[in-house]
Amino acid sequence: MPRPLKIAYLTAGAAGMICGSCLHDNTLARALIALGHDVQLIPLYTPIRTDEEDVSTHRVFYGGINMYLQQKVPLFRWLPKWLDRWLDWPWLIDWAAGRSVKIEPQQVADLTLSILRGREGFQRKEVERLAEWLTGDLAPDVIVFSNILTAGCVPEIKRRLSVPVVVTLQGDDIFLRGLPEPHHTQALAEIRKLIGRIDGFIANSKYYADHMAEYLGIPRERIEIVPLGIDTRDFANQSEIRNLKSEIPTIGYLARLDPAKGLHVLADAFILLRQMPGMEQARLKIAGWLGAQHRAYAEAIFNKLRAAGLGDAFEHVGEVDRRGKLDFLASIDVLSVPTTYREPKGLFVLEALAAGVPVVQPEHGAFPEVLAELGGGVLHRPEDPQHLAERLREVLLDVGTREKLGQTGRTAVLTGRNQRLMAERTAEFLTRIVERGSAAPPLPQSEAAQELSAAERT
Repeated sequence: MPRPLKIAYLTAGAAGMICGSCLHDNTLARALIALGHDVQLIPLYTPIRTDEEDVSTHRVFYGGINMYLQQKVPLFRWLPKWLDRWLDWPWLIDWAAGRSVKIEPQQVADLTLSILRGREGFQRKEVERLAEWLTGDLAPDVIVFSNILTAGCVPEIKRRLSVPVVVTLQGDDIFLRGLPEPHHTQALAEIRKLIGRIDGFIANSKYYADHMAEYLGIPRERIEIVPLGIDTRDFANQSEIRNLKSEIPTIGYLARLDPAKGLHVLADAFILLRQMPGMEQARLKIAGWLGAQHRAYAEAIFNKLRAAGLGDAFEHVGEVDRRGKLDFLASIDVLSVPTTYREPKGLFVLEALAAGVPVVQPEHGAFPEVLAELGGGVLHRPEDPQHLAERLREVLLDVGTREKLGQTGRTAVLTGRNQRLMAERTAEFLTRIVERGSAAPPLPQSEAAQELSAAERT
């Protein structure tokens, strides 16, 4: 077993939303702590939300209010530190996030580019504050960033101490591709400058490792694949998973209600499914976080189902907590989240399989790789409601095959995709990185002074 490490893990909060990256980072941090490692899970932008025990620190760096104001109002770039700290209170950030936060790429393109520029961006105070804390009393063995978009401060950290830095790649390209030009091209240029300062990368699937190596220009051998894992303890205790299924075939959707997750594709497929022999009584249950920016989208889907005469055939459960998630999965026969983007992880697939629920997922992104390894589901042509409906019918009609798929997937996740295995693989990689040493040691004093002078002139 690797020696205990002191790990600073920086995770990006999602403005009050329970997101897959936050869940992954919190689960991983908890599992690393259980293995004996000293882990500080540090929120950036906003506090994180998770349906498990939250092990993140109460202090937020790169506070969303400060970052936004420093981008838009020059005066805030020179405020005293005591006022900056007041604006970083977690309760205040949560309050602001719940009112009018905008995290779509188009709304924050300038801010994204500025953050990637690190000390040369408008948030220089925030970069220095984070670097001072990381290189002060904390003194970690290794620093992990939850995505490349948050790593603009790495050059400043590298100026201050020789510590390895690792970046987890988990959906970065989806956000980057949403940036308008010229911000998209400029952001890629800034990221490529950072790559040489980063000591290693982690991806949760071979698909995403290959894709990001090509997209960002990262040497493929520098990306370690650590398969995604989940906390399986609730799922492993079968007695706690109540069997709420009825004789009515039920399809579930468990993800945020967002066009990228493909709820509209599933709704169209459900309308077609109900017209197929044997599926006249099928039901659809929808659970997940719904942000203000997507309420019109969701309501349009619900109205379309009602107009098709299916108002009584679907149920919008809303956001669910941990117990609600387990109950939801226990009440459905098959899960489908037909994403329109190429999903790099598929956390909801692992959760469904852990509960013994088979899945029907699009044949792109990480899904083919995950289902080839774990079993437990079938694939459909992406964004093809007709083919999705046909696949759903196949799974729902054949009870024997459905139960076999569910049990195969459940066994595979409980034994091979649990949180402990994910933490062990992560710790092994981080240990190798630490033993190898930082690829970018602190700059000599004269060179550092030159870089600082150049940054101050911008």
